[in-house]
Amino acid sequence: MNNSRLKLNLGPQHPSTHGVLRLVLDLNGEKITACEPDVGYLHRGMEKMAEKLSYIQYLPLVDRIDYLAGFFYSELFCRSIENALEIELSNRIKAIRVMLLELNRIASHLLWIGAFLMDLGAVSPFFYAFRERELILQYFEKISGQRMMNNYFVFGGLRHDIFDLDDVEEILRILPEKIIDYENIITENPIFIQRTAQKGILEASDAINYGITGVNLRTSGFNFDLRKTDKLYDGYEFDTVVLENKDSWGRYKARVLEIKESIKIVAQAVANIKTNTIYEATKIKPVNLTIPEGEYCSEIEAPRGLASCFIISDGNKAPYRLKWRTGSYYAVNLLRKLLVGTYINDAIAIAGSLDIILPEVDK
Repeated sequence: MNNSRLKLNLGPQHPSTHGVLRLVLDLNGEKITACEPDVGYLHRGMEKMAEKLSYIQYLPLVDRIDYLAGFFYSELFCRSIENALEIELSNRIKAIRVMLLELNRIASHLLWIGAFLMDLGAVSPFFYAFRERELILQYFEKISGQRMMNNYFVFGGLRHDIFDLDDVEEILRILPEKIIDYENIITENPIFIQRTAQKGILEASDAINYGITGVNLRTSGFNFDLRKTDKLYDGYEFDTVVLENKDSWGRYKARVLEIKESIKIVAQAVANIKTNTIYEATKIKPVNLTIPEGEYCSEIEAPRGLASCFIISDGNKAPYRLKWRTGSYYAVNLLRKLLVGTYINDAIAIAGSLDIILPEVDK
């Protein structure tokens, strides 16, 4: 037996696996020859629970599928029901939803930047990113009563209208200069470049074959952003961030650029909220809510890639079957390919660059 060959368990308790993820690595010296992701340690049966709960009872749970981007899954579930019932939202409600979704995207990307740099041993950026993220979470708490798992979107509208935009405008004023600070500290840092540049190369063809979407796909040079065809984003002007770097550094840079684009969208949404003053929520009886028998699917561009909700209804108060599609699930599977041939000291940096969160995996 060759003594240089070793099987290593990375996780599930490792703090840099971004959740309880176990990676079974085969090593030849320090080089990874095989990677087998072992998931399920956080499994909560989110899809099975839907079959036993009414639609309104299930709604507060969906924020927990990705607790860092709960607004997206609330929107996704509400959208499925609204499409099934042919509910058209007022312009004000649409603008408020866009504003909160993009603030949530910024908060999610900020947390990723901080956690990613912490993975690489840089402590200060973690606190800087959380400082700005805190402003967004405080606003979420102000309007919904919760910092996370807000349960603010409801079928046909919102829990209540929004009247205070001063905090959002302050966030828009502060964030651009703080992003410049991040880039001055991180982007051209020689240690950061050494740890990330040309590491974890993901070709567009491999990304597509593995079902990768979102930032990780667009950094491979493939232009696909669902927001460009999403009716909720009609009329909003923003650029799709597409890079050709294909490596861990590029995935960092793309998320920084996406924050800048999200800031643009939030500013436009605030202007739309001020212009459209009529709330006009659709009145439905959620306790007795049923949707017609059939199959319904909705999708959204979430921070970790394309997310979708597929519902089979038999006309009762609970779904006959419900299925979630999440970006992180596919990113974990990608590690089988992306880590092979790399060295153990790069494994955490490459895995962290994909922005995996385990609640999205263990649904």
